Amino acid sequence: MSYSLSLLDKSLIPEGADAAQAFQHTVALAQSAECLGYRRYWLAEHHGNKNYAGSAPEVLAAHVLAKTSRIRVGTGGVMLQHYSPFKVAETFRVLAALAPGRVDLGIGKAPGGLPLTSKALQWLHDPEKKRSEDFGVRLAELDAFLYDGVASGHALAGAVATPQPPQLPQRVLLGGSPESAVLAARLGWQFVYAGHFNGDPVNLAQSIAAYRAETGRAPWLALFAFAAHTHDEAAERVGALRSFRVYLPTGQTVNLPSLEAAAEFARQAGASDFRTEERRPHVIAGTGEEVRAALDALSAQHGIEEFVIDIPVADFAARHASVELLARARELAPA
Repeated sequence: MSYSLSLLDKSLIPEGADAAQAFQHTVALAQSAECLGYRRYWLAEHHGNKNYAGSAPEVLAAHVLAKTSRIRVGTGGVMLQHYSPFKVAETFRVLAALAPGRVDLGIGKAPGGLPLTSKALQWLHDPEKKRSEDFGVRLAELDAFLYDGVASGHALAGAVATPQPPQLPQRVLLGGSPESAVLAARLGWQFVYAGHFNGDPVNLAQSIAAYRAETGRAPWLALFAFAAHTHDEAAERVGALRSFRVYLPTGQTVNLPSLEAAAEFARQAGASDFRTEERRPHVIAGTGEEVRAALDALSAQHGIEEFVIDIPVADFAARHASVELLARARELAPA
């Protein structure tokens, strides 16, 4: 079964580098991905993390769009809990007017940072309204403003999101559960299973089944993948990736990269009673041919038609080489 390859970039900052260099590499990697036949290039949103430069993916997406000509560019994803759906719709309508037919609006549910950064992002929001507002309601409001320009049935009815681009952005929801898959399907959004956060094969299968039951097709799959010239080099570069899901007494859950980050999240949230659950993200590391074979197997098993690859290595040269090696192994035609 044939499938497309896309990239998700956090604009990682290697030791000894700075954000300006990370962004320069992001642009260079996007240009290479375009030449090598990758389908799309997404920018992630992270806040308060000195290792990631990408705190404003919509701004970075505009720059990458201007520096490329064919590859689709978007967000993976905008953390909707922090923002007005109306403003997000306007931002992506502008992007879609600047680069018609090339813009993806990817939305995520996670906070993208620790509680203090979330508090800073939401500082002028009504806290009571925030606590009572369901993510699905917020996503539906965004959908209405994005596609119809207006939302109905609430206090914002009549507000019109502008401008009107020649072609609207593709709508994509990133999630890691059957519930998210169903939400995306019922709103008519593409769903991407976040295997780079949760590689549990049972949850993956359940999420795929839920989306297929609603739409008749499989979602896309995001995962960690890294290719090097030898298997041992790839394994050494990647190391043992882990993530930890934090469960707070309030019912809030979030994925963090370490136990230290999990404890700090709980501390900033004011929770002394919390639990963590170690999770193994979906990681493929090896030669270009080995990574390709693993993707072939996943595509055949689940019917995946597009993989969104997150490269879990910060070194600029190694990241670039991985993109080239995988493209060569796949024998991708130029876009």
